Amino acid sequence: MGLSIGDLYQKPLDEQAFRMRGIHTLTGTSAALAVVFVHSIAVTYFVGTSRWCKEVTETYKLDPEQMQRSTHLKRRTFPWCVMGMLGVVGVAALGAASDPGNGRPDTAWWADIHLGAAFLGLAFIAWTYYRAWLNIVSNQEVIQRIVDAVALIRRERGLDTDDHASAPAAAGTETPSS
Repeated sequence: MGLSIGDLYQKPLDEQAFRMRGIHTLTGTSAALAVVFVHSIAVTYFVGTSRWCKEVTETYKLDPEQMQRSTHLKRRTFPWCVMGMLGVVGVAALGAASDPGNGRPDTAWWADIHLGAAFLGLAFIAWTYYRAWLNIVSNQEVIQRIVDAVALIRRERGLDTDDHASAPAAAGTETPSS
């Protein structure tokens, strides 16, 4: 999008270029917020699920291996999320440095650096998303193993039976009809 703006350094008052500059800035800001939002969701997911794994492991006295695996995955994912967030902040900062509207006389050469950083940043952020995704998939496997272990314990203790699921219907409880 930035390549379609035109030359803001030679013709800074060109109305079309000025309009495209504003659209580019808003789009870049929106993209940066989206990157931060997605990485924040990943961090929040790991905070919540690792806590859940810990509580369920302690409650059912399960082998702590799965809880430790979830914590390890969280700790492996957090740096990728932070680096992705910082990467988009870096691209945005270079964009701000290249803006001729910031009043500095030497902004034109920053545009090439911003362009290169945008392409590298896009690839890097995609990589951080990929790494987080792999860890989320691994964590889902951990959660499933914990759920399976809890289901087995509950069946062994007689806590989950089909009688409980059908108890209201078996007792003759009827739903009101209209």
